[in-house]
Amino acid sequence: MHHLFGLVLAQRDLSRAGDLFSLDDAEIEGSLSEALEQIRIISSSADYQTNDNDQAVVEICITRITTAIRETESIEKHGKALVALWESCLEHNLKPSGKDEDTPHAKIASDIMSCILQNYSRPSVMALAVPVAVKFLQRGNKELCRNMSSYLSLAAIAEAELLADHTDAIVKSVLQGSTLLTFLRRPKLHQTLLQCSSRSSLGRSAEFLHQEQCECQQCPQQWP
Repeated sequence: MHHLFGLVLAQRDLSRAGDLFSLDDAEIEGSLSEALEQIRIISSSADYQTNDNDQAVVEICITRITTAIRETESIEKHGKALVALWESCLEHNLKPSGKDEDTPHAKIASDIMSCILQNYSRPSVMALAVPVAVKFLQRGNKELCRNMSSYLSLAAIAEAELLADHTDAIVKSVLQGSTLLTFLRRPKLHQTLLQCSSRSSLGRSAEFLHQEQCECQQCPQQWP
C-alpha cells in the first residue's frame, strides 16, 4: 500500500488524510483494493458508529479512492474490493435517525454506490454489484432506496437479464412504494422480468408484472 494511505488508515490520522489529494491518481491506483479492505475493517469496528474521527478519515479516504478509480478507469480491477466494502454496510443499521440524518454506514453505502453503479454498461462490474444492490432496497432508508432504484433502472435497460434472480426482491420493493415502479413499466424490461419470474416460479411477481403491463398499455407516455 502507498505509505501515506497506510499511515492515514493505520493511525486514523485525520490531519494527514487531506494530503491524499496531493498524490497523482496513478501513484495510488495500485493500493486502492488494499486500502478498501482496511476501510472495511475500520468501519466494522465496534466503536465506529460513535467515533467521529474514524468516520471523517473513512469519508475522506473513500472520496479519494472513488475519484482515483474513476480517473484511472480501474473499476474492473478494484470492483471486488469496492463491492465487498459496500456489502459490509448491510451488516449495520442504515435507517436514518429521528433527524433524518444518515447513519455512518448509510453514508459509506451512498458514497460508494455511484462509483459502482455508474458503470452499468460494464457487465463484469454489474455481475458483482446487482446482487448486493437489491439487498439495499428493503433496508428502511428511503433516500438510499430511491437512488439505488435509479441506478438499477439504468443497469436493467443495459442488461435486463442481470435482474433475473432478483425479481421477487424488486417487486417487494415496488409494493412498498419504490420508484422502481416507473421502470418496471417499460415494455422491453417488463417482458424480460416477466419471463424471469415465470422461470423462477415466482407466481406473485409474475402476476404483479402482468398487471403493470396491462396498465402500461393504457398509458399514453412514451418510454425510451
